[in-house]
Amino acid sequence: MVVDRIFSGIQPTGTPHLGNYLGAIQNWVNLQEECSSVLYSIMDMHSLTMPKEPAVLRQNILDTTAAVLACGIDPKKCFLFRQSLVPEHAELAWILGCLTNVPRLLRLPQWKMKRASQNNEGTVGLLTYPVLQAADILLYKSTHVPVGEDQVLHLELAQDIAQHFNKKYGEFFPVPKAILSTTKKIKSLRDPAVKMSKSDPQKLATVNIADSPDEIVLKFRKAVTDFTSEVTYDPASRPGVSNLVSIHAAVTGLSIKEVLHQSAGLDTAHYKMVVAESVIKKFAPIRNEIKKLQEDKSHLIKVLEDGAEKAKELAAPIYQEIRRLVGFQ
Repeated sequence: MVVDRIFSGIQPTGTPHLGNYLGAIQNWVNLQEECSSVLYSIMDMHSLTMPKEPAVLRQNILDTTAAVLACGIDPKKCFLFRQSLVPEHAELAWILGCLTNVPRLLRLPQWKMKRASQNNEGTVGLLTYPVLQAADILLYKSTHVPVGEDQVLHLELAQDIAQHFNKKYGEFFPVPKAILSTTKKIKSLRDPAVKMSKSDPQKLATVNIADSPDEIVLKFRKAVTDFTSEVTYDPASRPGVSNLVSIHAAVTGLSIKEVLHQSAGLDTAHYKMVVAESVIKKFAPIRNEIKKLQEDKSHLIKVLEDGAEKAKELAAPIYQEIRRLVGFQ
């Protein structure tokens, strides 16, 4: 697979959780080693689609930055920047929005789901943020985008927008391809029918990568399983235990088969503690590095500003050509 340029982003929700790390950030670290042109953005503009207090958003941006750096993202090997520091993202989103029809956006499941959390009203930003996502990707002529299952439809929208633009103005954008995560989707520890989420009202449902060992043990001890004590992997009929097996495999680098072999003879109560210990071991150095980075706020701000300058240099000539193509100059 020829990969010319990778783009991906993460919303600044503070310190990421286990699902964010295993589903996205761990993959980011690998990709920065494999590709010479990689851009990772802290998506502060996207975060406004759900209500945020300004002070909370400012802190979340810094905490998310500290976390991705602690996980191994290296600004020497990629551009790490804050989305809103590159205004061309929003400007291109307007142009692309004028090529996108409303019924297509109304059919996207995230609109239906998140609108329900806003008393079925929903803002213009919530409806159109998939167009901004397309602009994020296309602004840099990105060829590949790491995505989870729940973002595939949004990438398909970006692909369609790129093709529509090319048809109207001539071949310009590469049609970006997906790099799908190989990690199984990590589920809530309290309800394995839904994915792990920062916004889950049940505090024991989500493991954050900066949680203390005691917090991690408590969350896994309280994890919902079933009445069968044997450790098996069957997501359809045993989603709770299967979620623990997926987590165990992902943090240790073992296969599902290897994890099951190691866990033969353990009951689920003891197995929960085995998984908890594996997670603690994985995140101990990351947790220590996060604390260290959070103490140097000016360093975090500088990393994002330096990354934004590099991103602007890359975006500027591309966006100038877009302006010419659409008739702005």
